[in-house]
Amino acid sequence: MRGLGRFVAALALTLIVPAVAFAQASISGTVKDASGAVLPGVTIEASSDVLIEKVRSGVTDGNGRFQIIDLRPGTYTVTFTLTGFGTIKQDGVLLTGTSNTVVDADLKVGSVAETITVTGKRRSSTSPAPRDSRCLTTTPSRIFRVRGSTSRSRA
Repeated sequence: MRGLGRFVAALALTLIVPAVAFAQASISGTVKDASGAVLPGVTIEASSDVLIEKVRSGVTDGNGRFQIIDLRPGTYTVTFTLTGFGTIKQDGVLLTGTSNTVVDADLKVGSVAETITVTGKRRSSTSPAPRDSRCLTTTPSRIFRVRGSTSRSRA
């Protein structure tokens, strides 16, 4: 009977020790704007020298929540980015063992609009025609194209 007890104890240690050695932590949280509304679609990057790939990323869901799993214990920098909002970078996030570290963020509105001004001369009748058309300006309600390819309006 003693032999069976020792065997079971040895088997348990064999299974438990590697699990502890390869402990994986995680980072989770919620991202909101300045008014407290949740923000879906925010890209979160957790970077650290302890990661083989150096950066692990995720995206917030419809409730503004995210979770980046299977992270090795160590010190991380967590970066939050979303178009139209300022980027937030949080340094020194310490992960230990199999812990889940909560890192919440409040993004502030950044540069919402960008204006591009294109100036040029009128093409003379002896200039060669352009080879293809390119989109110059895109707005949420209209798309304008050069050289009359198509003009589309969603109004």
